[in-house]
Amino acid sequence: MHKFIIAFCSLAIFASCSDTKTQGNLEISGSVKGLKKGKLYIQRVQDTTLVALDTIILNGKSTFESTIQLDSPEMLYLFLDRGVSNSIDNNLLFFAEPGKMTIDTDLEFFLGKAKITGSKNQELYEQYKAIISQFNDQQLELMKDELMAFKNKTSVSPENEKKQDAILKRRYLYAANFALTNADHEVAPYIALTDIYDMNLKYLDTIQKAMSPQVSKSKYGKKLNEFLAERKKKEQK
Repeated sequence: MHKFIIAFCSLAIFASCSDTKTQGNLEISGSVKGLKKGKLYIQRVQDTTLVALDTIILNGKSTFESTIQLDSPEMLYLFLDRGVSNSIDNNLLFFAEPGKMTIDTDLEFFLGKAKITGSKNQELYEQYKAIISQFNDQQLELMKDELMAFKNKTSVSPENEKKQDAILKRRYLYAANFALTNADHEVAPYIALTDIYDMNLKYLDTIQKAMSPQVSKSKYGKKLNEFLAERKKKEQK
């Protein structure tokens, strides 16, 4: 009887440990085509430092699974440890949210071939980045003209600077409008904090007031509220 009790307690403790290890409200599964052996890390930014939430060891297969706990949707990183390689193509940014997400990608083109599903915030962020990349391409073309002028020791067209300013303004207005239109998702305060934090306060105020109660209580919603309160204090001095 004594041995039975010990065995039963041991099983209970083991089950309890197993449940603790796997509990979480976000289930991530996926694959890295071409990767048979290596390590993946799921990371978050904490106090300006990347901190690992989970370490996944791949040995003989390219698929992976992870379960983590999120208080609210937030940007995470899927980091590929390439060992001796110094490739910068190894940290995949994705907008995680509670539920089930899938990340499928490729060892050779880890960022370029990534397909992420299961997150509405991720879907919206991809739409946003697709348009922002167009503004970036336009600015790069104008910067190339500047560099060529410098190389050839010729003057830069006055119109060049005006065009760059116009593109920057359109980019900021697009970002503000996108955040306002999607203020019921956490991607809105994230964009406000990362891409247009130095915009006129009236635009950021509008985004803040448009946030749904749920978004306002989220990680980025709280950060935006704190950021605007602090900025208003500084600008009132």
